[in-house]
Amino acid sequence: MNTTTSKPSTMPTCGCTSACASSSLASSQASPNNTKDGVSVFRIPTMDCASEEGEIRHAIAGITGVRSLQFQLGSRTLAIDAEAESLPLVLEAIRKAGFKPMPLVSNASDADAQNHGHEGHSHDHDNARFPSGIQKYVLALALAVGAESISFFAPDTRTFQGMGMVLSVAAIALAGFSTYVKGLAALRKFRLNINALMTVAVTGAFLIGQWPEAAMVMALYAIAEMIEARAVDRARGAIKSLLDLTPETAEIRQPDGSWQIFPVSSVVLDAVVRIKPGARIPVDGVIAIGSTSVDQASVTGESIPVDKAPGDAVFAGTINATATIEVRVTSLPSNSLLSRIIHAVEQAQGSRAPTQQFVDKFAAIYTPAVFVLALGVAILTPWLMDWTWTQAIYKALVLLVIACPCALVISTPVTVVSGLAAAARRGILIKGGVHLEGARKIKALALDKTGTITEGKPVLVDTEFVKSEIPEWQVLGWAGDLSAHSDHPVSKAIARSLDPGNSILEDFKVVAGRGVEARLDGQMLILGNHRLIEDRKLCSSSIEARLAEHEALGGTVTMLATQNQVLAIFVVADTIKETSREALAQLHALGVTTVMLTGDNEATAKTIAKQAGIDDARGNLLPEDKLTAIEELQKRYGLTAMTGDGINDAPALARSDIGFAMGVAGTDTAMEAADVVIMNDDLRRIPETIVLSRKTQAILWQNITLALGIKAIFLVLALFNGASMWMAVFADMGASLLVVFNGLRLLRANPGEKTI
Repeated sequence: MNTTTSKPSTMPTCGCTSACASSSLASSQASPNNTKDGVSVFRIPTMDCASEEGEIRHAIAGITGVRSLQFQLGSRTLAIDAEAESLPLVLEAIRKAGFKPMPLVSNASDADAQNHGHEGHSHDHDNARFPSGIQKYVLALALAVGAESISFFAPDTRTFQGMGMVLSVAAIALAGFSTYVKGLAALRKFRLNINALMTVAVTGAFLIGQWPEAAMVMALYAIAEMIEARAVDRARGAIKSLLDLTPETAEIRQPDGSWQIFPVSSVVLDAVVRIKPGARIPVDGVIAIGSTSVDQASVTGESIPVDKAPGDAVFAGTINATATIEVRVTSLPSNSLLSRIIHAVEQAQGSRAPTQQFVDKFAAIYTPAVFVLALGVAILTPWLMDWTWTQAIYKALVLLVIACPCALVISTPVTVVSGLAAAARRGILIKGGVHLEGARKIKALALDKTGTITEGKPVLVDTEFVKSEIPEWQVLGWAGDLSAHSDHPVSKAIARSLDPGNSILEDFKVVAGRGVEARLDGQMLILGNHRLIEDRKLCSSSIEARLAEHEALGGTVTMLATQNQVLAIFVVADTIKETSREALAQLHALGVTTVMLTGDNEATAKTIAKQAGIDDARGNLLPEDKLTAIEELQKRYGLTAMTGDGINDAPALARSDIGFAMGVAGTDTAMEAADVVIMNDDLRRIPETIVLSRKTQAILWQNITLALGIKAIFLVLALFNGASMWMAVFADMGASLLVVFNGLRLLRANPGEKTI
């Protein structure tokens, strides 16, 4: 069997139905018949833990004809790619493992199918709605309390004993049916998980006559599991709540010029949508008519409205603040920026952070070790410590409850998921828990200049002509034509200021990191930076002097030249972002060394670095030079991050330990290569990420300490007559709830604050 999703290196032994860990979160899609290209999608209500994914994989492992499995634990869905004759065998194996696969049917689009599992989840073990689930478990708890009351207060007669036993059996059946189903399935395969441990503990307690306590343990366990699952889903669902920001309908212009309201799912590319003041924008698009201000907090995390005019991009889920606009649709609703953000965070939530991997490996050793200890207590202590067999077995059963690694295993993913969601709400898209944890270790940060430190909107501030036989109007026309064919911000600035000469370009070529060249009107011309002109041996002492003067003032110099001489010098200047100086000061306060890497000349790089407060600056760098610089910084400082927004930054972003791409101004290549995307181009989000990473790490270790500390205390109490079974389960589930709610604090955290 081939599995296409990543498999946890070590499966945790916890089998709780709360979302105690995340594994692969591959996208699952379905068509109206629940299949697409041979893939069938099923919802499994009690599958939201990595160990439960492991149980299902183990159950299916021996079946032939299964091509791949795609687990999406967040939405409790499983996509099965299997031969038609193998699918019934797969489903039967899943049922025998104690799970109930239900076909996931969609009558809309693939995107609808993917999001279907996000809606209407039930979180109790028997797939009942939350109100009926809580009523059932409260009733089970009441029956268990009744059994305990009879045991404590009623006369010790057969009648009252029988009543207590009946109440206990009813409580156990009501609260623990699904636990028994999955526990017995695990025991048949000699696999230890929480369901197996609880099955053995409750059954053992009942058999030695402690049926009131067995009932209390099962009722408390079921209630705590349900509360825990709801709390964990709050973390997992935090980012999905952004889906509610997108309107369900859109007002679309018809061919006859009239306007009609249709579901957003029916909107097509190039349709024109009208949005009134105060309404949320339903689709991604470009403003065709009208000017307004847009609140883009849902995308960038910045609530200050941004002015928009015709030609400017707007995004689904943002708010049109001031005036009616008409927007031409550029992306289908299922592929909007907001949808892509949500999908990326869901994928990130599925990645296993380093601390989580450590905890899962520890739990895989911890549970069998305590199980062996419990077995030793049951068998050896009657001989070694003169305990009765009943006392020994009871203590062993208490140890089995303590052996549950629930609180330990759940301590990590809920914190990481909360951290990822908190970052996304601030316009910081982190592509995995490994990067969230790693950001706290950043020692050096390399920064591109244009669009990262500066506004990325340079303007032409000066033009100097070099004496030649070619008229100035011709020089400007050629410069306008060449610059218009380049994507570099400096070339764009020149093109915006010059009128094109309308010459036909032949043999056009981009010289990476240097400029462009082409044949115009029979003349081979180059438009490039200082380095390119030097390479072509066209620099004279007088030109060098003029360049030095402009570069010393922070200007970026571009020259137009033939194969024989320089024709003109164009000076372009960019302004430093208002937020860059503040961000760099915050980075220095966090102990991070900052280095600017730019393709611009050395003098301009040094000037901009001094103005912005950057520790070091390196100019005249090609993409491969930036790559070498990153490797040098890693050797010198340790963990090195890189931030940039252009195609030329992509190699360095990929080579750095953590790459930050500036989302709004950045290219798709840079955003793909990066590990973190800053959606609002605010450099201050980088120190915020580092602070959030440090908060996350602190809470992770708080949770691990809490979980292990409580278990250690009750382990000692159990061995010295200080703990009963129901106290042990209450403490274990209490520890689980403590670590869950402690992790959820990150959802309320402001990454800008430096304290927890």
